[in-house]
Amino acid sequence: MFEFFASLFGYVLNFIYQLVNNYGLAMILFTLVIKLAMLPLSIKQQRMLKKNSKMQEKMKVLQFKYKNDPEKLNQEMMNLYKTENMSPFSGCLSTILQFILLISIFYMVRSPLTFMKKVDTNTINSYVEQIKQEGKSVSAAYPEIDLIREVDYLKEKNPEDNQIDKLGINMEFLGLDLSKIPQQNLADWTVYIIPVLYILSTFVSMKITTSMQTGKKKKEQEVIDITEKKEEDSEEKPAEGEFDAMAQTNKMMSWMMPIMSVSISLVAPLGLALYWLVNNLAMIIERLVLNKLIKED
Repeated sequence: MFEFFASLFGYVLNFIYQLVNNYGLAMILFTLVIKLAMLPLSIKQQRMLKKNSKMQEKMKVLQFKYKNDPEKLNQEMMNLYKTENMSPFSGCLSTILQFILLISIFYMVRSPLTFMKKVDTNTINSYVEQIKQEGKSVSAAYPEIDLIREVDYLKEKNPEDNQIDKLGINMEFLGLDLSKIPQQNLADWTVYIIPVLYILSTFVSMKITTSMQTGKKKKEQEVIDITEKKEEDSEEKPAEGEFDAMAQTNKMMSWMMPIMSVSISLVAPLGLALYWLVNNLAMIIERLVLNKLIKED
């Protein structure tokens, strides 16, 4: 499945590359194209988040009201979901799509000759063997990246082989070599620029999300306070464990994808980190704009 999407994305990236003749610029434009294609889903997700905020207020009220009757509480919560026309798993689709994008684009960046240039596997393997015989180092994880670096050498050795031109990809971008892998170039400080910028943009994105939710949480707390006053005569405290566990799970999930991305960006070519960086910046702008335009129902 991932190879199918990697091949599909490869057609798009290669089309853009043919127009701009620069891998970095092509990757930026490719990221924006994917972001625009996902915009309807982003709008739907933002609306769901707004709606879910109001749902949380109602769920807190139910939690207090039926704190001594778990069965009734579950029944009322399911009724609430039906009334609001929402599903407890409404956010799963977005997470699944993000995961598919993450892995598929990793495949494409790891093997650009296969998925972007559509070079035959046997042809790639024959050139890889050729540079190995010449004593050149070839990574087992990224043989195509090493092959791209040795294109000029292959042309020198095989001046009449026009097929070698298919292997050439201009990966120089603003003084950075996007074919470099941080893990393999620890002494080169330039390989950390894009991953560090990506990490910073991730924290900015999470900070914005947190600030947007602060007002919602205050509103929810007001509802809780009002409900608590109505329940003063009860000796038992509300069972908030389920909601606390849910909040902790959501918090953990929000950190999982960035941590996974950062880990992969250190062992993958810089082109992948560039995609994530541009995607993050576009997501920040998108979130701010949609938050202003989309009002709560």
